Amino acid sequence: MSTDSAQVQPDNKTRRYDRQLRLWAASGQTALENARLLVISGSATSTSILKNLVLPGVGHFTILDSTPVTARDAGNNFFLEGTSSIGKSRAQEAVRLLLELNDGVEGQADTSNLEHILDSNPSYFSAFTLVIAHNLEPKLLERLSALLWADDTLPMLVVVTSAGFLGEFYIQFHEHPIIESHSENTPSLRIDKAFPALQEYASSLDFANMDPTEHGHITYVVILVRALADWKAAHDGKPPQTYEEKKLFKEGLQSMKVKFDEENFDEAEAQAYRCWTETKVPSDISALFQDPQLGTLSSTSPPFFHLLDALRKFSLEPPHTLPLTSSLPDMKANTTNYIELQKLYKARAEEEKEKFKSLLSHPVDDALIDSFVKNAHGLKVLRGKQYGTLDKDPAALASAILASPKAGATHLALSALARVSSSSPTEEELTAAAQALLPPGTELPEEFENAVGEIARSPTADLPNTAAFLGGLVAQEVIKMITKQYVPIESYCVIDLVETWTGII
Repeated sequence: MSTDSAQVQPDNKTRRYDRQLRLWAASGQTALENARLLVISGSATSTSILKNLVLPGVGHFTILDSTPVTARDAGNNFFLEGTSSIGKSRAQEAVRLLLELNDGVEGQADTSNLEHILDSNPSYFSAFTLVIAHNLEPKLLERLSALLWADDTLPMLVVVTSAGFLGEFYIQFHEHPIIESHSENTPSLRIDKAFPALQEYASSLDFANMDPTEHGHITYVVILVRALADWKAAHDGKPPQTYEEKKLFKEGLQSMKVKFDEENFDEAEAQAYRCWTETKVPSDISALFQDPQLGTLSSTSPPFFHLLDALRKFSLEPPHTLPLTSSLPDMKANTTNYIELQKLYKARAEEEKEKFKSLLSHPVDDALIDSFVKNAHGLKVLRGKQYGTLDKDPAALASAILASPKAGATHLALSALARVSSSSPTEEELTAAAQALLPPGTELPEEFENAVGEIARSPTADLPNTAAFLGGLVAQEVIKMITKQYVPIESYCVIDLVETWTGII
């Protein structure tokens, strides 16, 4: 590193966002900073969600709330100034105080009435990337959900519901492709289908006459490529197939040691399965090649699907794998051998990336191509459902509750609350509303009694601890949707802070 480059200091933005840049990199941060959020209501939960989005640097947020601050708001919302905020606009007060968290974020208060906007200006929502609604009146929520679902160019909707120590949220979206899913599945090293330069390098090493120290630092990748080539030469070009053959192969690796404590050969034995496990396109990736979007590609199709089509074409040609990446895991080796191996993989990865680019039928940004190829082993395409779809299907709801009784019982109780007109519903009213959502004769789960009791006790309570917990969870999922990184929750995420658990239904 030169003296000049060593003295270059990171700018204020990099220092401020250092930890999160390690999670979603510059591309994710840019997406976050370009996002425009609409949050409907300035409740304790809404401001808690926003706090966790303003701090990491979301570009712009608008709070839509026509109501004044009440004494209840002043007592449970950390983003109000106690009694001095009472009577003032809840949206304006919350925006003013949230903006103190990050001077790089824009915030706006809108004191308009949501029903009036839905009636007279439905295009209002097209200015936003994502809409978050907390404890919205059921009829307005249904209208908002239907409006945003009817046009896939309109923003995603995050519906958040809470009552006392219980809550849930749901993300309504049409289609959500993910390139950087941060999959735990590592890219293939392609040991069983070694590329020519790797095969040549492995064959060129004189294992028998090598210095003992150098011998103890050969990477396990090279050891396996060499051992597999030798095995195939003696077995009609076939890798070890039976249990006995695999056992013999591993014993052969151990016999290659010149010292008993050569950990690199022990590592090779542990990774020997790579020699007889065929490297091919993972089933979840090959399933994406059947995506209907690939059959109707045009210049207006999202870049993701042009990239996916090129990946499909790439996989049809030998060696019938995904493009190689230059990422290597840690392994027992000295710096020289590890770097040499990295150079081989990097050079081949660049060659295959150029081949991949030649298969594109439409121009795509180079940075996006790089990211796609690097993360091809973890691609996802999620397709969501409109909010409320589950509750409109009694049989599906009953089945979901049977599969997840605790989460299902809480969701059912919260859904029942939305269908009871009273602001102080009784357990009997809530139970009847819940029963009406299920097929006739269906028994409520045992866990329903506790859930309905908590909701009857505090149907409108927006508690600070519940708000804080939901705020963290919802913000995390919103960031996933905005950055298109990591895999978001696709169903209802239910929380219970009485017993302290979360669940999915």
